[in-house]
Amino acid sequence: MSEYTPRLALGPVPYYWSRNDLESFYAQVAGWPVDIVYLGETVCSKRRSLSTNQWLDLAEGLRDHGKEVVLSTLNLIEAESELTALRRLCRNGRFPVEANDLGAVRLLMDIGTAFVTGPTLNIYNSATLAVLARGGLRRWALPVELSRDTLADMQAARPAGVQTEVLAYGRLPLALSARCFTARSRNLPKDKCRFCCSEDPEGRLVQTQEDAPFVVLNGIQTLSAATCNLLPHLAELRRLEVDVLRITPQSLDTERVVRAFVDELSGAPGKCDLAPLAPQGLADGYWRGEAGMEAPP
Repeated sequence: MSEYTPRLALGPVPYYWSRNDLESFYAQVAGWPVDIVYLGETVCSKRRSLSTNQWLDLAEGLRDHGKEVVLSTLNLIEAESELTALRRLCRNGRFPVEANDLGAVRLLMDIGTAFVTGPTLNIYNSATLAVLARGGLRRWALPVELSRDTLADMQAARPAGVQTEVLAYGRLPLALSARCFTARSRNLPKDKCRFCCSEDPEGRLVQTQEDAPFVVLNGIQTLSAATCNLLPHLAELRRLEVDVLRITPQSLDTERVVRAFVDELSGAPGKCDLAPLAPQGLADGYWRGEAGMEAPP
């Protein structure tokens, strides 16, 4: 196996968890073997379990435990108030920022600070990567629908000094909408949603007429029902010199997932079967160039 060893990152929590749940979760994360922690609300600005200052306090605490902390922006900016919050985040001056839409990229480029991009930003070719690199990009995340073959092409043309990150475990962020489908599914208007997505700590499952798991509603975000798992493809990820593997938090057993990756990276695999931790199944179709929901062969 190649000696190239990616670092592990914990992505931002995509779901609406309470302040107590978030603080309890990150108190545990401080002791986990992850190198990078992304913090912040990325889906809906109405979710205010933590204020900006409380997120910054969490970030300081995790940095004191040796974590590289990155502050994540909203995936979709829809209001002036959200733009104001985005400007404050981009100018925080203490932690690097993960831009999750092009508005954040533009702000960070105007400020002249280095930044990273998340998997919801559409970077589909090396020309785009080169433009962003000239503007301060230091790490980019592969869009989840791209394959290993596309990644290989982009790695071959990757600008010097730019790291590559891949979502290696977690539900896939498939789409964003101005509408809130979680509220709609409960016959509530978006502006009077009663924060109903807080009742689903891992989103609201949608099934087909045949009762097969299909997608998960998470406010204005649609996620895959199946959980992407690239752990069996670790040798390929190393061969492609991927710098960072991202794990998306889930309400239960995130630590077991983290330790499974640590074991594989350290050459001591087989201690944890991830299949029981993904109730709607595991998938790796996009990575293999197939439909995203395809299960491993």
